Amino acid sequence: MTHSFDKAYWQQHWQQTHGDRPGSMAGNPPNPYLAQETAGLAPGTALDAGCGAGAEAIWLASHGWQVTAADISADALTRAADRATASGLAESIRWVEADLTAWEPGMRFDLVTTHYAHPAMPQLAFYQRIGDWVTPGGILLIVGHLHTDHGLGLGLGHHHPAEATVTLADITAGLDTADWQIVTAEEHQRPVPGPGGQTVSLHDVVVRATRRR
Repeated sequence: MTHSFDKAYWQQHWQQTHGDRPGSMAGNPPNPYLAQETAGLAPGTALDAGCGAGAEAIWLASHGWQVTAADISADALTRAADRATASGLAESIRWVEADLTAWEPGMRFDLVTTHYAHPAMPQLAFYQRIGDWVTPGGILLIVGHLHTDHGLGLGLGHHHPAEATVTLADITAGLDTADWQIVTAEEHQRPVPGPGGQTVSLHDVVVRATRRR
């Protein structure tokens, strides 16, 4: 069954698929590429687009960033806010329940990052949309992956719509070189723990670009 990445899907995803059990995304550490790609950057304002349970937003806040973290799932944001409070970082993060296909942040950011986020719109259009929120001289960091049947719907019998999967070439081709300097364009495979104690192999796509203007 092919699904849509709408609000109902993400609420179900967080409520039923990824609770507090071992291997769930709710307790995952921050994505490893975030630290690699932001090393050496002076902290400023950051947007985590599709923040989920908040691991990346909390990591950024712990390193001096003032973070806006947006997600469509109220359940995910509740988990994220609880984690931030427990970490003593609640005042450094603004949590926003938002549909990223329609929401406008009303400002630009020094860093806009997204990790495996899938709104109900074509993936490339989403990346182009959030890229508009990067201030000149700022950084866009995209971490996505090529889907296989494990996907984000593991255990639900779901298959991702075709427009949710993009390649490295797709992403970099969508960044106009007049507007962007591409700093990182890489593909990686890494194992992560999944539900039921099984290991899932993710095929990651990592793109970091600096906005020229």
